[in-house]
Formats: sequence, structure tokens, C-alpha cells
Amino acid sequence: MAKSSVNIDAQCREILSDVRAGRFSPVYLLMGDEPYYPELICDEILKCCIPEEEKDFNETVCYGGDVTADQVVTAARRFPMMAERQLVVVKEAQQMKGIEDLSYYCADPLDSTVLVVLMHGASADKRKAFYKAAAKIGTVVDSPALRDYMIPDWIISHFSSRGMQIDPQAAALFAESAGTSLSTIVVETDKLTKALPEGVRRVTVEDIERNVGISRQFSVFELTKELSFKNSAKALKIAAHLGDGARFAMPMAVSALYMHFNRILRYGALLARGGQPSAEDKARALAGVNPYFYKEYDTAVRNYPLRKAMAAISLLCEYDYLGKGGDGSTVVSDGELLVELTAKLLNL
Repeated sequence: MAKSSVNIDAQCREILSDVRAGRFSPVYLLMGDEPYYPELICDEILKCCIPEEEKDFNETVCYGGDVTADQVVTAARRFPMMAERQLVVVKEAQQMKGIEDLSYYCADPLDSTVLVVLMHGASADKRKAFYKAAAKIGTVVDSPALRDYMIPDWIISHFSSRGMQIDPQAAALFAESAGTSLSTIVVETDKLTKALPEGVRRVTVEDIERNVGISRQFSVFELTKELSFKNSAKALKIAAHLGDGARFAMPMAVSALYMHFNRILRYGALLARGGQPSAEDKARALAGVNPYFYKEYDTAVRNYPLRKAMAAISLLCEYDYLGKGGDGSTVVSDGELLVELTAKLLNL
């Protein structure tokens, strides 16, 4: 998992532990392109901060499009009614007018108020007063979006946190089906685990195929593998099947293939230096690849040495342009483009 992903996951676990133990910051600024962690923390604060019998008088939840910063400050400066603390939560805070004025409250927050500012898929300006004031006296969570290649490792980690194991190939296939939204992955994980026989703690490719509705045989993940080994018949069959799918989008397929050949190029450049590469160098060249798949790349660099890997990347840039309608023509379908691209990659 990428360093930023590891850090945000560890930070989230620490914050959740504090919240469940009744330890709260005066201000929480929860933001970032990936909303999963900010929303998870906000939900836990709502669950734990105010006892159920006190919520009517001491819990205020509002939305940024419905309030101003002045109204939020006024609510935050109220004292709790016959209770230890009050909670003020602003959801969709990126829509709030004058959000920078919250910096005045952060300069002198009330000890008996917990203020949560939740921004959905957006972030406060780190150069401005509100972010700086919130970071100084409270807790800031800045949750970055994960790149495509980070998702399988995140899935493996998520299953591990639930006391389960998922095979690397199964995680890659699951990622292809679920996409990059962590919230969606969590929901799909819940569905999958409920569908598994009681007591199953290890998830295999067969479990994904049986319960998620995606076939390993006809996936982009399998296409990259067959291209690595230059198995022409299988690669072309997969490309044709993928291209016929109702949900197929050429840019997404090209993105996955570009990432694959970029790794082949980096790994080939590492091996071209001579000597036995260290584990650290290998991990850097194959960033985002589970060590389980390293042997595939040993074969791929033989089939696509540096010159051919660079030619592959050039082809992918060309077909990315075509797949986005760059030539102004709609005569050739996305599926036909993928088959054509696959044939050219095999012939390098």
C-alpha cells in the first residue's frame, strides 16, 4: 500500500480509538478527495460523542449549503444543556459561505463543544487561516484518493482488518469489479462476506467469480497477464469479450494497460543496469505490484525489452487519444479499438 494510504489508515484507527474512549478534539476538519475515511470518523463521532438521551438538546447537524460560518460559530459557542459537552457537525462544508471565518472560532474554541467540519470530496485551502487554525488546535484528516494500482493492496489490508485473508489474484479481480471508491469496496466486501459459507476466512478467485459476477477469464487483469506472456490467442479472445461488454470503456482499459507497460519499462530499465537488483529497487520499479506477481514481470521484460516497452507505451498513448474520440471518427467501436490495440502489442 502507498505510504499516504498507510498513514491515513493508521491515523484513522488512532482517531477512532480515541473517539470510542471518549477523548475528543475541540475541532475536527475532515476533508480530502477520498471521502471514506472522513465520513467514517464523522459517523463514529456522531455515534459516541453525545448520549442518545442528550442528543435533542446537545447535538446539531447541519449542511454547508444551508448555513453560514457565522451561524456555525454561534452554535459552537453555546453551552451544553445539563451535559458535559455539545456536538456541532457541518456536513458538505465545502458549500458553506465564508468558511474561512471559522478560523475566529478556532482561535478560541469552547472546551465544552466538539465542532466537526466535514468536506465531501474537497479540501480546505492549506495556505489560509481556517486550515492553519484547525491544524493547530484540533485534528485534521486529509484523505487522498488512491491510485488504481493501490486498490488491490488496500483490499488485502481491509480484509485483514476483518480477520480474513484474500488471495492477491482475488484482490486484483475484486478491484476491477468494485472500482476505486473505498466506500463502494466496503459495501461490496460486506455483500461478499455475507454470501460466503459460514466460517470461511480465506477468499479465493473462485469466490470472487462465484459471488461478485466477474470472470477472471475475461478481465483486464487477465488481459495484461496474457500480454506479458504473449499468449496471442487468449489475449485476443479476452480483448474481444471485454470490448463487447455493455460497461466497457476504452479509456479505462488503456489506463490499466499503460500502468502495466510502464512497470515493464521501469523494471526493464532496472535490470539493464546489471547485477542483482535489491528488494527495495525491485519494489520501487514495480510499485503497486504484489510480490506474488513478480515472476510475471520477469517474463514480461523478456518479451518486451526496453525498445518494445517504449513502443508499447507510444501505442497506448495513440489509442488513448483514439478511444476518447481524438480522430473525430465514430466508425470504429471501442471494442474494435481494443482488439486492434491488443494485436499490435502482441506483434511488437
